[in-house]
Amino acid sequence: MRTTKRFATDIGGRTLSVEFSDLAGRADGTAYVRLGDTAVFVTAVLGAKKELEYFPLLVDYEERFYAAGMILGSRFIRREGRPSDEAILNARLVDRTIRPLFDKNLYREVQVVATALAIDEENDPDVLAILGASLALGSSQIPWNGPVAAARVGRVDGRFILNPTYAERKTADLDLVLSVKNGRVNMMEAGAKEVPEEAVLDAIAFALPELTALEAFLKEVIAEVGKEKMALETPSTPDALTRLFREHIAIPLEEALFTPDAQERRAALESVTDQWRELVSSTDETLLGKAETYLEEQLDALVHKNAIEKNRRQDGRAMTDIRALWAEAGLVPRAHGSGLFYRGDTHILSIVTLGAPADAQLIEGMEVRTKKHFMHHYNFPPYSVGETRPMRGPGRREIGHGALAERALEAVIPSKEDFPYTIRLVSETLSSNGSSSMGSVCASTLALMDAGVPIRRPVAGIAMGLVMHDDEHYRVLTDIQGPEDHYGDMDFKLAGTEKGATAIQMDVKVDGVPLHVLKDAFRDARDARMRILETLAVTLPAPRAALSPHAPRVVVLEINPDKIRDVVGPGGRVINDIIAQTETEIDIEQTGKVYITGRRNGNVDRAAEMIKTLTREYLVGEEFFGTVTRLFEFGAMVEIAPGQEGLIHVSKLIPGTRVREVADVLRAGDKVGVRIDQIDEQGRLNLVPTTALGARYAGEKTSTESDQPRSHYRTDNRNGNR
Repeated sequence: MRTTKRFATDIGGRTLSVEFSDLAGRADGTAYVRLGDTAVFVTAVLGAKKELEYFPLLVDYEERFYAAGMILGSRFIRREGRPSDEAILNARLVDRTIRPLFDKNLYREVQVVATALAIDEENDPDVLAILGASLALGSSQIPWNGPVAAARVGRVDGRFILNPTYAERKTADLDLVLSVKNGRVNMMEAGAKEVPEEAVLDAIAFALPELTALEAFLKEVIAEVGKEKMALETPSTPDALTRLFREHIAIPLEEALFTPDAQERRAALESVTDQWRELVSSTDETLLGKAETYLEEQLDALVHKNAIEKNRRQDGRAMTDIRALWAEAGLVPRAHGSGLFYRGDTHILSIVTLGAPADAQLIEGMEVRTKKHFMHHYNFPPYSVGETRPMRGPGRREIGHGALAERALEAVIPSKEDFPYTIRLVSETLSSNGSSSMGSVCASTLALMDAGVPIRRPVAGIAMGLVMHDDEHYRVLTDIQGPEDHYGDMDFKLAGTEKGATAIQMDVKVDGVPLHVLKDAFRDARDARMRILETLAVTLPAPRAALSPHAPRVVVLEINPDKIRDVVGPGGRVINDIIAQTETEIDIEQTGKVYITGRRNGNVDRAAEMIKTLTREYLVGEEFFGTVTRLFEFGAMVEIAPGQEGLIHVSKLIPGTRVREVADVLRAGDKVGVRIDQIDEQGRLNLVPTTALGARYAGEKTSTESDQPRSHYRTDNRNGNR
């Protein structure tokens, strides 16, 4: 018999229910979380004891297509495969929330698995996955300093909504996910449509009371169902180690750490580290493992102490200084657009490719089913950090950074109606020393403008850091580089235009960051962004007026949807013939929009004219010069345009004269002027000739033509005069 304990609370006017049971009885912690008809099951497991010197946290978000009530996947493999980008991004949300709250002395594997069991297409399961992980870990014996409350905040028509539905998010200009512990933000992810920073801060302030109440609920639940936490040994540092460090390493380590030049600093740190290892090894080799950990702790302490007490950074910059900036556009031949952006030792090359509407990426996932006409992909090769490793496909970091930059740029990308191209951006990290994702935003902006993409405004991004002793003693750092990211307490990325924010991402290494500290970070990030935008404007002030000559040309037509069948033809014969003749790609939507893409302007124009002719709406009284195609007893068919014929009834061939045989007057191939006389209910054209087809019919010969054959009465335009 299944055992369960159920709890419920109200959040944003809706019921959040939580269930603990023996469904996964061998896991260390489980939680079944439901909002509406969206349900997520989360498990937490502590791995067996191993000799580890690091904390290997694994977070997986598992999509199940049955959750959406659909049979998805490949046509040949109807089951879930590798995680989708959406699943990876959801897993990163959970990971970034829970990771900083683990005990630093826990050196055992921990795996958290969130499985989406049901999707109601109103409530996003990502927030439920965070809450489920918080409950599964909090109720287990795994050492973890939670729980954490999480929610999504949207802004629709200036009004904030807690946990908005998918429909509400489509019209929102801000989509923000927050994780909060003890009133402090410990994770943030947002997409926005040029929203002022003050509005984002207002959204956080709006959510804090609700999240504080939700956190209290989580604590009550965990107190009732939770297990006793496993005790961890807190290793002590031997006095001999601290004495060796103080007497021989402390001063040279600080000098090395604060060497202004990056390469010299790296070499100096390596030298001091080698000296430390040799010193410990010669004293007591058994202390080497602890010596590595102790050195890292001292480096962390030096970064904090110098920043907070001395306003000192490793490269000598002031807290709000940005490293040297440099940019260039249009440097890659034959690319449709390219941009290069330098910020210190971080160098990013972005390249844009324009394609046909049919080149859009088809997304058919558990949550999202759409076509993407704008894509940004991010690469981080090992040489960018001076390392060697096998080159594989994109990992979670690459997918996460690519998605962040894509979100930052999406707000300024023109609509498909205004710019009917599929746009793919690729950012190559050539050299990295902090915030390559924000460098990708800047380089991509230049690439888009170089390609002539009419973006609304340039976008730039900056990474902010934090070293904090307590809520009153802290320093916000502008444009953090590698060591400041590694030893700092916050990685806060903010991208936007001159008008406002377009994307935000924040991770911490502490329990959380209070709102007043975030206000400082938002302010300094905006100031830095404005300076970077100035550099971009000097390089390329606006999108180029014309597309690259190497880019395809796209022409958009709008036809009557009832005419689509005329363009397609039986079995696609007509449209395939146009494609073959013009070497173009043609995409037709059910609304009647036709997209024609080609590499040669003349071919595109030719295809457009052919489709216009096929779909033309004809009017009574219009005149044409056509070709006789077929003869019948009742009249002649005349082609007045490619694929469009009309009938001259036998009674209309010669006004006032009864024609016995149509062939006596016309033959196939004759050229004849005609006028549309009628259009019947089925759209068929009835024509009358405007060219004189004969003055007399056989038997009423004139004196000058009595010896001429009847063919005299055919139009003079066929094969010369007769």
